[in-house]
Amino acid sequence: MKFTVNGEAREVDVEDDMPLLWVLRDELGLTGTKFGCGIAQCGACTVHMDGLAVRSCQVAAATADGSEVTTIEGLGTPAALHAVQEAWIEHQVAQCGYCQSGQIMQAASFLDLNPEPTNADIDIVMSGNLCRCGTYPRIRAAVKTAAKKLKEV
Repeated sequence: MKFTVNGEAREVDVEDDMPLLWVLRDELGLTGTKFGCGIAQCGACTVHMDGLAVRSCQVAAATADGSEVTTIEGLGTPAALHAVQEAWIEHQVAQCGYCQSGQIMQAASFLDLNPEPTNADIDIVMSGNLCRCGTYPRIRAAVKTAAKKLKEV
């Protein structure tokens, strides 16, 4: 299977039904995407596929064939963070941090689709990404800040 990951053409020889999550982590060594529940209910494994947030634990490798996939490693760089990553730091969103790559990827995709979200919009879209530490108020604030930062660009 061939697809683009974080801007780089990649080819893997895996079973068609292998979850994209395992392709990313085990075959390509991109461990920023986390395994949470395995049934697309927690959002820890969220990545972008052709620009949209997907739960990589439920996307078969064959489905990703020919797609453009972005993981947390490809969203920004230490020298040039994505606006969502900057806002996450500004609002000190992370506590344990386990869910954060999925949260950030969900928020970034969401803001591409809705650059002026209301609190209700944010709560609805982000509700599929669970945070056991309960940092939801900081997540909402960071998404609002990121939306403002993205408007300035």
